[in-house]
Amino acid sequence: MRTSDNGKAILRRAFKHLERELPERAAWAIRNLRHPRAHWMRIPAGVLLVLGGVFSILPFLGLWMLPLGLLLIAYDVPFLRRPVGRFTIWGTRKWATARQRLFRNSPRS
Repeated sequence: MRTSDNGKAILRRAFKHLERELPERAAWAIRNLRHPRAHWMRIPAGVLLVLGGVFSILPFLGLWMLPLGLLLIAYDVPFLRRPVGRFTIWGTRKWATARQRLFRNSPRS
């Protein structure tokens, strides 16, 4: 298996992890952006999300935009696939663990 193939597999797995954690509507949008014909939308959307993440001090933008933008860009830039995919898998696992702890320890009414 070539390195780029391994990077694609890691990135695919990262997208699957992320889609499981997102609301259905957001997961649907990301699935559509992953389609090969969406190349013309994926790069500009990724760049805009990265820029939005950089300017996260503004009220309607957030730091969440940065990793999502990098994930979309990594789909088309081979050397980013492996590190961005691994970071996304790590982040979604940490988020799932934190969410479970939060809801398990929350007071019931």
